[in-house]
Amino acid sequence: MATYNPPVSFHFKVEFQGVGKGDADTRFQEVSGLTAEVAIEELPVGGENRFTYRLPSRAKYGNLVLKRGVLGDSGLIDWFRHAIEDFSFTPVDVHVSLLNEKHEVSSSWTFIGAYPVKWAIADLKSMDNALAVETIELAYQYYRRTRN
Repeated sequence: MATYNPPVSFHFKVEFQGVGKGDADTRFQEVSGLTAEVAIEELPVGGENRFTYRLPSRAKYGNLVLKRGVLGDSGLIDWFRHAIEDFSFTPVDVHVSLLNEKHEVSSSWTFIGAYPVKWAIADLKSMDNALAVETIELAYQYYRRTRN
């Protein structure tokens, strides 16, 4: 009988197609928001009072949320600044890859037409011994699993 070892979730990389300055813009400490669901539309029908028909509508996706230590020089933050300050949006595809112990891709997802919607710096506290962390939030059209 073959054994199945599920991949670990702490070894991954994030790549922005056409945005970023090298290796530093691929390293994040956390990725969240890989969610998809089917929206439901309720349809009441005359004469039927016990229930409403619940019909599938369309897919809904949550925002992709990335966290990392604050960087001094980042092409990704330049991309964000153009969106926020100039209201100039340039959607790009984002690739999230889960890596195995040999640093090979074991699973990956592509987020189509991603653009920045939120950028936040964690609270600065003189009493904590913590890194300054920035949170980057992206909206996108849809995502697909590109490798199992």
